[in-house]
Amino acid sequence: MKENINALDEINKGSCMGMDAIKDILDKVEDEKFRKLLDSQYEFYNKIKDEIENIYKKYNSDDDPHETSIMNKVMTWSGVNMKTLTDHSNSKIAELLLQGTNMGIIEGRKILNRKEMDSEVEKIVSEYVTAQEKYVEDLKKFL
Repeated sequence: MKENINALDEINKGSCMGMDAIKDILDKVEDEKFRKLLDSQYEFYNKIKDEIENIYKKYNSDDDPHETSIMNKVMTWSGVNMKTLTDHSNSKIAELLLQGTNMGIIEGRKILNRKEMDSEVEKIVSEYVTAQEKYVEDLKKFL
């Protein structure tokens, strides 16, 4: 039971971080194809959050899924703004997003490798990791 909660919390936090990063950076993206990719990623993260919220009470009736803390949100926002202050090219933005996406893949793969979760939780984690791996390939095109 605890592994299910931990997996859902980690994937939910990763989705929140992805959504926060995209919100913070989207106004700097001028390329329409790049914006569409980021919109698609944002929608996916939101969908994963919804899926997690729908099953979370089954595993933890006392709490809601963990999200990123206010401190992490501030750090993400300031980091994105500082790193794109002088260079907000597609390449720089893709680089920053790739770094975060790779962290999501690593965390997701660690969770999957433990294999100590219910099938519905494993499905969500697997869907998240597979999408993240696809996004890496998509983002590389903008480097």
